[in-house]
Amino acid sequence: MLLQSVDVWGTTFEVCGSCKHTSITETIAIASSGDTLLIKGGLYQEGEIIINKPIVLLGVNKPILDGGSVAGVISIFADSVVIKGFVIQNVGLSYTNDYAAIYISKSKHFTIENNVLKNVFFGMLVEKSHFGRIHNNVVSGEVKEEHNSGNGIHLWHSDHVRITENQLSHLRDGIYFEFVSESHVANNISQENLRYGLHFMFSNHNDYYDNAFINNGAGVAVMFSKFINMKRNRFYKNWGTASFGLLLKEIYDAEIEDNVFEENTIGINVEGSTRINYSNNSLIKNGWAVKIAGGCYANIFNNNNFVGNSFDVSYNSKMNDNAFRGNYWSSYTGYDLDKDGVGDVPYRPVKLFSYIVNQTPETIVLLRSLFIDILNFSEKVSPVFTPDNLVDATPKMKMIYD
Repeated sequence: MLLQSVDVWGTTFEVCGSCKHTSITETIAIASSGDTLLIKGGLYQEGEIIINKPIVLLGVNKPILDGGSVAGVISIFADSVVIKGFVIQNVGLSYTNDYAAIYISKSKHFTIENNVLKNVFFGMLVEKSHFGRIHNNVVSGEVKEEHNSGNGIHLWHSDHVRITENQLSHLRDGIYFEFVSESHVANNISQENLRYGLHFMFSNHNDYYDNAFINNGAGVAVMFSKFINMKRNRFYKNWGTASFGLLLKEIYDAEIEDNVFEENTIGINVEGSTRINYSNNSLIKNGWAVKIAGGCYANIFNNNNFVGNSFDVSYNSKMNDNAFRGNYWSSYTGYDLDKDGVGDVPYRPVKLFSYIVNQTPETIVLLRSLFIDILNFSEKVSPVFTPDNLVDATPKMKMIYD
């Protein structure tokens, strides 16, 4: 019975143990461009399956393609290829070759949908390909160390790819972009990966919406990119001595909006990034909510919730070219005499102790001591070490909701 919905092209070939055609590779060889192969349930161990023409491979009752832990399983070198409805497993491990469950090279208009990829080195490796769709796949590995593991969905020198509703776990990076543009990542769950839930570099004009990055070595690392939109994502429980929910390094012109950063070592770690708008985000129960290093200019933090963080803002310089406006701070102790919902006393989010911890990390053991409370109060009354112009002049009295 056909369980997947797809537009069937050209001639249709059925492949199964008792069918006229029993081999996927041999059937591809006799198929023409535009044909469809219906691969019925069963175990197929054919080594690397090479697709070099526009065809549809449609799994019926989840056929298993087993790579035998030797090499890659499917390699695509054609446009308009569709892969749907398979279990692809046991990809080979190599220190010199990037073996993948599905490798795509110089392809346009490809679709990878409704597959389960398990025990992979790389799940999907996409190179110099465009206008693709990767939807509703489950990708998992068995990683133990970074040097012998690959990424779940890895794109290199590609554009206009939509990556939606995938689940990625136990990999090096859940999703990895390098030199990728005009692409859309939405509604994915990337969790329990060794390094990053999402990692991208030199990748401009991309959107990341409604994803969840949970309990990874670190949540998301964004490096050397510009014109980025990250909205309605959740960064949760990314813990570790140097971990974070979101790292921004050398980023320009980005919108970080309506995200939740909860229970991360550092909610947002920012280095050398300029013209970033942070609005309507909630930063809850993080070690550091926002940690800003040098070279960050013209950034605006507006209408965000800072709730129950050990440190709301950490800043390593007395210079400040960033604005904090109308945020809610749970540690704010000011008052609102005119009852307009805005505190009458400005709030200084950078505490002296956070400055000390930046210089001498070992002092973190004093975090809850009375001495530190007195130290922070004295700096609040008369700022000496912290930036005296880093202040929210209009702090909200209540949490901000949409």
